[in-house]
Amino acid sequence: MNTHRIRSPELEHDFVRDTKLGYEPEGTYGYVRCLEHGVPNPLVRWHYHEEYELHLIIETRGKVFVGDYIGHFEPGHLVLTGPRLPHNWISTDIPAEGVPLRDVVLQFSDEPLRRATDLIPDLRDVLPLLERARHGIEFFGMSDRARERLVRIRSLHGLKRFTEFLEFLGELSECSDYRLLSSMPLQSFDDDTSLAQISTIVDYITENSASQFSMAELSKRVGMSESQFSRYFRRATGNTFTDFVNRLRVTRACQLLMETDRYITNVCYDAGFNNVANFNRRFLEIKGMTPKEFRKQGEARFGGGAPRQG
Repeated sequence: MNTHRIRSPELEHDFVRDTKLGYEPEGTYGYVRCLEHGVPNPLVRWHYHEEYELHLIIETRGKVFVGDYIGHFEPGHLVLTGPRLPHNWISTDIPAEGVPLRDVVLQFSDEPLRRATDLIPDLRDVLPLLERARHGIEFFGMSDRARERLVRIRSLHGLKRFTEFLEFLGELSECSDYRLLSSMPLQSFDDDTSLAQISTIVDYITENSASQFSMAELSKRVGMSESQFSRYFRRATGNTFTDFVNRLRVTRACQLLMETDRYITNVCYDAGFNNVANFNRRFLEIKGMTPKEFRKQGEARFGGGAPRQG
């Protein structure tokens, strides 16, 4: 019998952010909150929250889960996750006595910073970084610098901490050696009208990814020829129309594989693919593993079974 056991990420509420877990005490910080913790720790779980989180691994190796991304981490692993993006780091080499300091973390809210960019034009340089963070960003070659910045930020308060944070945010926004982990961003370009049209189509595809539609049908919706639509679509999304749809459907399949026990055949059709062979081939191309392997590896995001409360 096929069940539908839900394995959704846990929403982290502010009231669980106890100093015993590694958080700074309420009232001792301003816009930027610091967190340090070792393993084992109740914070190590499949979860999400409203804040951005910059996460630096100090010790241990293991598997990292960000959205539908599954990868490996080691000391120096530096990732920025955006609001409500599920994530977890599962260490696989914890000694019997545990590790006192595994993670150094910064958390900061979305709305105040975006409102500030409306009032202070100089801050707008960070907006592309914030957009990329919605999908999770792994930075390369910045771990030593990040450690220095994070230690300094934690030691400062008030305006000095905020100034140091902004300088660090500026460095991250200028870093060109990075990769997006969970999915694809929508890139802007000069033709605002065409971008708006493509954005409308992207929204439609996202909401109806399990339905069957063709590029010819969607290009007619925005009054473009297929060749014109194809050109603008690739420029806006960084993908061909077919690749984008396949990636979106694979992302949906990943969610179903991680959060339900539906048979893989059912997941194939629920995600919008019309035959299992094509589904398996596209999934392997995009995720580097089969759907079965993905589901098996995804089980580890809870650290061994059901999600823990923390």
